[in-house]
Amino acid sequence: KNLFLSGLTAMEKKLAEYKCNTNEAIQLKLVRFPEDLEDENTTFNPEYSHQVFGDDEVAFGYKGLKILLYYIAGNLSTLFRIEYASKVNEKFDCVEADDVESKIREIIPPGFCTNTDDFVSLLEKEVNFKPFGMLLHTYSIHNEEAGEDITYQIYKADMTCPGFRDYHERLQTFLMWFIETASFIDVDDERWNYFLVFEKYNKDGATLFATVGYMTVYNYYVYPDKTRPRVSQMLILPPFQGEGHGAQLLETVHRYYMSSPTVLDITAEDPSENYVKLRDFVLVKLCQDLLCFSPVKLMQGFSQEMVTEAQQKLKINKQHTRRVYEILRLRATNMGDAEQSRSYRLDVKRRLIGPYKKKQRELAKMRRCLRPEEMTNQLNQIDLNLQREQLEESFQQLVSDYRRVLERLAQA
Repeated sequence: KNLFLSGLTAMEKKLAEYKCNTNEAIQLKLVRFPEDLEDENTTFNPEYSHQVFGDDEVAFGYKGLKILLYYIAGNLSTLFRIEYASKVNEKFDCVEADDVESKIREIIPPGFCTNTDDFVSLLEKEVNFKPFGMLLHTYSIHNEEAGEDITYQIYKADMTCPGFRDYHERLQTFLMWFIETASFIDVDDERWNYFLVFEKYNKDGATLFATVGYMTVYNYYVYPDKTRPRVSQMLILPPFQGEGHGAQLLETVHRYYMSSPTVLDITAEDPSENYVKLRDFVLVKLCQDLLCFSPVKLMQGFSQEMVTEAQQKLKINKQHTRRVYEILRLRATNMGDAEQSRSYRLDVKRRLIGPYKKKQRELAKMRRCLRPEEMTNQLNQIDLNLQREQLEESFQQLVSDYRRVLERLAQA
C-alpha cells in the first residue's frame, strides 16, 4: 500500500510540473514596430482567464507554456502562437494535455496569423489604417517618457462603417482578459453605439493610429419617444491605464448624448467600483458649475431642482445626481465644524439607512407572526446596534471615496 502511495505522489509531483497559470502564460502585445516583438516591456498579461480556462485559471499538460496573442496596434490584426518546453505524452503518462488552442480559437475570430513573418508583413500595411466613424473629441496628454504631448481622438462608430464589424470582433476579445463577467454583445442589434479611443503616433514620417480603448452603450427605448442609453462595457487597454483616458471617454460620451433632445438620462449596467469612481469624477466635474449646486443651495439639502436641472441639462439620473450632491456638499462643508459635519453626516446616513429600514419592516412583519412581543423588541435592539456600526462604516468608506474624487477634481 505504501509503495502505491509513494508511486502516486511521484506521479502527482510529475503532473504538477505540467500545470501552468494561464494569467501568466498568456502574453499580450500591441505592436507598432517590428522590434516590439522582441521587447519584453511591451508585453502585458490578463487579469482574468477563468472564462476560457475555468475557475482555477490553469492549463494542464505543458511545461513553460506561452500563449502568444499579439495585436497590431491599430487594426488589431492578430498573431496567435503556442510555445512550450515540453508536453505530457498520452502513451507514456496516460493523461492528455488540455487543448489550449481550441479554447483560444473559441474567443478570437478566424483569420489570424500563426507565424511572425506574416504578422510583420501585415504591420507594413498598418499605415493605411484609419479610425472608424465620426470624430467627437481630440485631446492631448503630456507624456513624461516621450517628453512631448501625445494626441488622442475619440470616435463614434457603428456597424455600417466598412471593416468595423471585423475590427470589433478582434477588439472585444480583450474583454475576456480584463472584465470579470465579460460577455460578447449581439452586434446585429442596431441599438448599440460604439465609442473608440485612438492615439496618433508617427512612424517613418507618417501619422498612424493605435487603439487605446472603447465603450459600448445600449439605447433602451422609453415610452413614448425617448431613449435611455446604458453603458454596457468600457475598457481602456492596460498599456494606457491610469492616464485619464477613461474620464475623457466617459465625458465625451456624456456630452454626445447631452446634445440629443430624445435622450432622457444615462445609466450603466452592473458598474464596477472603479467605474463608479470614474463616473463620480466626471459627473461632479460636469455639475459643479450648475446654479442648483451653489454652496448656499448645497447647504439647504438635496432638492428637486437639482434632480430636474441635472437631468434636463446633463442627462444625469436622480440616483447619480444624489451622489454628485453629496460630493459637492462635502466640498462645501467645513468638517472641522461640529455643527456642519453633524448635519452632513445625518444627511448622508438618512439616505444610507433607507434599505435597512425596509428590511427592518419586513423582519418585524415576519416576527409578529412567529414570536412573542418582548422577543421582537430585544432582537430589534441588537439589530439596531449592529446597524449603527454598519452605517458608520458605510459612511466613512463613502467619505473617503468622495475625498478622492475631490482631490482628482482639484488637480483637473
